[in-house]
Amino acid sequence: MDPLTQGALGAALPQSTWAKGSSRRKYQVALAGFLGMVGGMAADLDILIRSSTDPLLFLTFHRQFTHSLIFIPLGGLTVALLLHWVLGRRWQLRFWQTALLCSLGYATHGLLDTATSYGTMLFWPFAETRYSWSVVSIVDPLFSLPLALSVVMAAVRNDPRLARVGLAWALVYLAAGWWQHQAARGIAEDLAASRGHAPLRFEIKPSFGNILVWKSVYETEGAFFVDAMRVGISPKVYEGTSLAKLDVGQDFPWLERDSQQARDVTRFIHFSDGFTALDPANPNRIVDVRYSFVPNEVSALFSVELAPDAGPTEHVRYQTHREQAREHFRRLWRLMTE
Repeated sequence: MDPLTQGALGAALPQSTWAKGSSRRKYQVALAGFLGMVGGMAADLDILIRSSTDPLLFLTFHRQFTHSLIFIPLGGLTVALLLHWVLGRRWQLRFWQTALLCSLGYATHGLLDTATSYGTMLFWPFAETRYSWSVVSIVDPLFSLPLALSVVMAAVRNDPRLARVGLAWALVYLAAGWWQHQAARGIAEDLAASRGHAPLRFEIKPSFGNILVWKSVYETEGAFFVDAMRVGISPKVYEGTSLAKLDVGQDFPWLERDSQQARDVTRFIHFSDGFTALDPANPNRIVDVRYSFVPNEVSALFSVELAPDAGPTEHVRYQTHREQAREHFRRLWRLMTE
């Protein structure tokens, strides 16, 4: 999720569990929260693993080893080594206490990311499967702001019970997201059946910033069907569009199989779990149909673009698409409120 939420949840867990009496007792909850916050955000330092020559390298390593369960003790220890001599020792903590607080914060990161739809390698290096529960958006103010407020109030009032309120809110909200996910899946299955389709698989995701409107992508033998549905008291379906599945041999007959671009396409298909298609607006661009700002549209958030005249060692071009963000948000808001 976004850094604010990762930091807030990372702070809330050690705040809730840490109550150490000392001559500086009034600072303990705030200190526990700060150490947990840094620990909770640290895993995303994997975004620094980039290459000026390989545009897809960061896709390989983001949410990989730094987010795995087995890495939690090492991640927490690393953060503690950086912070103990600056903060922990000054506030009369032993090193193991600093390491524990940082590790508790670090432990929340991978699990929270798994609750989103991007996919997290929780069991690396034993498995490279990207696990995703898809019960909350990567940015959701209704989830994040109450949690962050509880952390701040717990620190200001030196009261771990307030952090526990924040943790309870987070758990309740994620449970609500799971419930909404199940409802959205049921609607998507009914929609596919009404079209006479027997989908090979479904992908159900919350739309940006909420758990009210959901995106459905289902796969048939040769195509993806993209729709949206609002769940809750008044369920509603917003039918979208369909597009052909990517066929590299047919869509890029000029692509040499042993070229770097061909290898990059294979990497992108693997990262996208096969939910790939040509961008309707650009026949040389491949998109991941699971991600768009407006849930019943194929307006990709990112893509890779191939060049027919590229050399055998040249990489594809990775692009992000944030054009017309205000208009996209307006259309999403209309789906949420109409």
